[in-house]
Amino acid sequence: MSLTGALSSAISALSAQGQSLSMISDNIANSDTTGYKTTSAMFDALVTASSNATSYASGGVTVSGRANITQQGLLAATSNATDVAIQGSGFFAVSNSTSGGTISYTRNGAFTINNAGYLENNGNYLEGWRTDADGNVVGNESASNLTAINTQVASTSGSATTKTTVAANLPSDAATGDTYTSSMTVYDSLGAANSMQVTWTKTGTNTWSASFANPTSTSDTTTATGTASGTIAITFNSDGSLASTSPSPATVVVTGWTDGAADSSITLNLGTVGKTDGLTQYASGETTPSVNVTSIDSDGLSYGKLSSVSIGKDGVVDATYSNGQTIAIYKIAVATFADPNGLSARSDGIYSATVTSGNAALQASGENGAGTIYGSELESSTTDTSSQFSSMISAQQAYSAASQVISTVNKMYDTLISAMR
Repeated sequence: MSLTGALSSAISALSAQGQSLSMISDNIANSDTTGYKTTSAMFDALVTASSNATSYASGGVTVSGRANITQQGLLAATSNATDVAIQGSGFFAVSNSTSGGTISYTRNGAFTINNAGYLENNGNYLEGWRTDADGNVVGNESASNLTAINTQVASTSGSATTKTTVAANLPSDAATGDTYTSSMTVYDSLGAANSMQVTWTKTGTNTWSASFANPTSTSDTTTATGTASGTIAITFNSDGSLASTSPSPATVVVTGWTDGAADSSITLNLGTVGKTDGLTQYASGETTPSVNVTSIDSDGLSYGKLSSVSIGKDGVVDATYSNGQTIAIYKIAVATFADPNGLSARSDGIYSATVTSGNAALQASGENGAGTIYGSELESSTTDTSSQFSSMISAQQAYSAASQVISTVNKMYDTLISAMR
């Protein structure tokens, strides 16, 4: 009966518009939720099989929600060094456990460091690949190599001296056999600072040698902390510029560090052959000649404690230490999908892969179509409150109209019943 069909259709409209209003309400409620993707109501007409050219049977309407997961939200700068956002395609891979957990995906990059040192957001741990100090992934960029990012993997730092650059003038007016000393600081692989004395000996016209005493602790110069070996033969040109060193490059080796550090091999940069940018040999002009050391610059760093963690461009997680050293410790992975809109949404901005979305393909930031990761930024919600208010008014009007249809059908039923009495 057509009145029954009209009533059924109106009731379906009330249900559909009610669900649409629920979606609008969720969108407005999440207008400030990081990484939130607006859900749109999609209406579909229902057509009954009994409709034909001479009669019409009401079908009604159904509604479903569609979240445009691929819509890009604006990136907003923050003051949190571990906030992170993706500009472009892709998701952060997160796990519900620090080891062996289920991998899910999110655009919500509001991560903080928990008490155990992990980057976490609502119980979801950010996944990445371990790197060397220069940011190069250790191993390969694969799912099997992913691990929960734990900033405590490098809670302390210290690096051995491997290169020392020396600029000094050795006096040409020194007598053969004269010796002079200077010192330089050397760090072992455990970050311990040591002092090493260098003895400069004039061995002949335009020739010198440099020998190295066993290193001692900077706090106790009486006790050797290792065994140094290596003597450098140095020759100069008649214009005072460096002619050669033997061996080349000049090298000093320290073995048997008493604190258990690894053996050290230190390359000495004594200048460019034929130039005066390192060692030189000019007259001192002094009654008692002396070696004038202009500078001694060494790499290596003392022991330091982790002081801060930050995420830079391209998703590299950097650790900064009290000794001033900053090193890369992880690289954040970006997960891309064949059909991102096919992902299954869960609470807290988490998505799960489905048959429709396909499996995740893991990329580094900006590679193979993956978006670029930016640190100290968050992706804003894609909800436009103005358009949501407009949709709310439309839903309200449609709901009121459907209610009016029900009222009208009720009156028509009353008329029909009265006519049949």
